[in-house]
Amino acid sequence: MDLIIVESPSKAKTISKYLKGKYKVDASGGHVRDLPEKTLGVKVTGNFEPKYEITPSKKDVIKRLTAEAAKADRVYLATDPDREGEAISWHLQTVLGLDENGENRIEFNEISPSAVKNALQKPRKINYNLVDAQQARRVLDRLVGYKLSPLLNNRIQNGLSAGRVQSVALRLIVDREREIQAFVPDEYWTFSAHLQDTERKYQPFKAVYQYKKNGTSIGKELADKVEAEVKNSPFTVTKVKKGITKQHAPAPFTTSSLQQDASNKFGMTSPETMLVAQHLYEGMEVGGDHIALITYIRTDSVRISKEAQDAALKFIEGEYGAEYVPATPNFYATKKGAQDAHEAIRPINLAVTPASLKGTLDKKHYNVYKLIYDRFVASQMAEAQYNSMQIEAVSAGYTFKASGKAMLFAGYTAAYQDASKTEDEEEQAKLLPPLEEGDSLNLNELVKEQKFTRPPLRYTDASLVKAMEEKGIGRPSTYASIISVLTKRRYVEKDGKYMVPTEVAYKITDMLVKYFTDIMDVGFTAHMEDDLDKIEEGGCDWHNIIADFYPAFADKLKFASTDGDEITDIKC
Repeated sequence: MDLIIVESPSKAKTISKYLKGKYKVDASGGHVRDLPEKTLGVKVTGNFEPKYEITPSKKDVIKRLTAEAAKADRVYLATDPDREGEAISWHLQTVLGLDENGENRIEFNEISPSAVKNALQKPRKINYNLVDAQQARRVLDRLVGYKLSPLLNNRIQNGLSAGRVQSVALRLIVDREREIQAFVPDEYWTFSAHLQDTERKYQPFKAVYQYKKNGTSIGKELADKVEAEVKNSPFTVTKVKKGITKQHAPAPFTTSSLQQDASNKFGMTSPETMLVAQHLYEGMEVGGDHIALITYIRTDSVRISKEAQDAALKFIEGEYGAEYVPATPNFYATKKGAQDAHEAIRPINLAVTPASLKGTLDKKHYNVYKLIYDRFVASQMAEAQYNSMQIEAVSAGYTFKASGKAMLFAGYTAAYQDASKTEDEEEQAKLLPPLEEGDSLNLNELVKEQKFTRPPLRYTDASLVKAMEEKGIGRPSTYASIISVLTKRRYVEKDGKYMVPTEVAYKITDMLVKYFTDIMDVGFTAHMEDDLDKIEEGGCDWHNIIADFYPAFADKLKFASTDGDEITDIKC
């Protein structure tokens, strides 16, 4: 019998059920080898070769897998389809003594019977470019973390750690908090006129005066002048613009957009969202059955397979009607710099509706599945259409503007709603009365409000993930773990959903910025991610990336360790 090795017992159970006992399926529990826990494990003077050790807790696992591999006709390594998964397969291949040029590796983007069976028809060799990209990240992160952490412990306090990407993310939070602390609010005034036509007495509507000249807002003196003049002058409609506006469906979820939406809609943290999504991907007990529900969850791609798109269009026509199917199928452009290695996150089978799982999944798993399901269906639907109208009305030379829209055709919004709307958006969702240019208006009420500019908002899980993605810091697989470390280490505390840096976060950030400007530079970190991508593409030797980085880092480390020390005549 052939043996298939995956990472998790849950994934093994799902695949075993799909293959109906024709294969032995076992789990390694993730990595079986890693760098040593208590020593550096990287030969700094030996071309930065890593020294891997069998993880102590995995000795029994390896013993079991070795015995199973010896009995098996053939061994397949079916770990996750990314760098980390490729590296786990490579470590397994090495410790189990499999042929390093053997076609042992299979991969699939979803755990479905057809995907697993197709993968078994196309085994391949280990992709050593992927392995090297993972090794480079691991070695780089070990060198930075292992060397910086003792420095922080010596110079600030015990129990601290630094990480290459984690420290840059912490800097974003600290810099934002300092912006907030330094913020000086500016006063400004707003006006909203509640207007109604004089003749036909349509429903009243709100129009807003938005003054901005040379970047300045309305001050108190101008506000009093506008109020006095407008209250004693008639309003006349000077411009009416009517039309149909269309709103395109959003792309299906990537790792980043899923974390942001789950945070905005359900208040879930990024680590929490990814844990729930992992369960949905690997397989769960559903009504007495064990099935996987969604495709691979670590992706920066918005691409989907033709089969999935065809299935979606057929489903939409049957469920919503032919008018909800777009004239040409929807395609989305993947962001510049994305690896685009996998499809977007989507349900495996549209027949497994959220409604059918309501009683069997707990609230969090149900919410995340419904979110992914609805977003995917919506992504393939026709545009939403609105009757829209803009009105401009003038009084005493001051122009007030109003805009409104009413839904003409729900389109994709029949399946998926964006996160909660602001008060202004709610106001604009009302259609304006059918006025014409030249119509006279009565002023029912003029509301003058004193306001103050607000400081930038603190980061939430959602906005930090968005910032990291936009700035090219980290990759889809790292966002949740970065946030998890910052919270566990108590470098940030939560004020509601917002992240507030603790006192030690300022000390860590200031010290690292002072001595390690490149490591703490967002651009440098993003450039390093690009270099790791080049290794994956086979464009460069990973040793060279580390060799270019390390000497200057070691010099800075030496300087930071002794800077400010005084030599005295006291014997150590």
